[in-house]
Amino acid sequence: MKSTRTYWNPLSSNNAGEWESIDGSDENLSQLTIAIDHETGDYTRLTRFKSGYSTKPFGPKSHDYPEEIFVLSGRLYDEAFGIWLEPGYYASRPPGEVHGPFTAEGEVVVLEVSFPSQSVTKENG
Repeated sequence: MKSTRTYWNPLSSNNAGEWESIDGSDENLSQLTIAIDHETGDYTRLTRFKSGYSTKPFGPKSHDYPEEIFVLSGRLYDEAFGIWLEPGYYASRPPGEVHGPFTAEGEVVVLEVSFPSQSVTKENG
């Protein structure tokens, strides 16, 4: 069952210590998992990019499971699609869809909902 934490503001400065830096980003990229199902691996998290940061060193990404994103703040350039994602942009990515690398304009916060339980390479049985 997915974890719950009722009515809190992960963007509040009171919760700044809960964000964790993503390895290899020199603290320019951080994440905060806000819910997770430890049985399935499905999770909801926020990813934050510092203004001007580019994920080019990480290269483009793809996952073998579906993922949804919603841009909350800032602008994020997705090189794979050649578009700027602005607040309000939503994407439902199918397994295997290539996205990124990304470049941030302003501090960017993205909500991600990922479904590793629906992995296309997951073995059944």
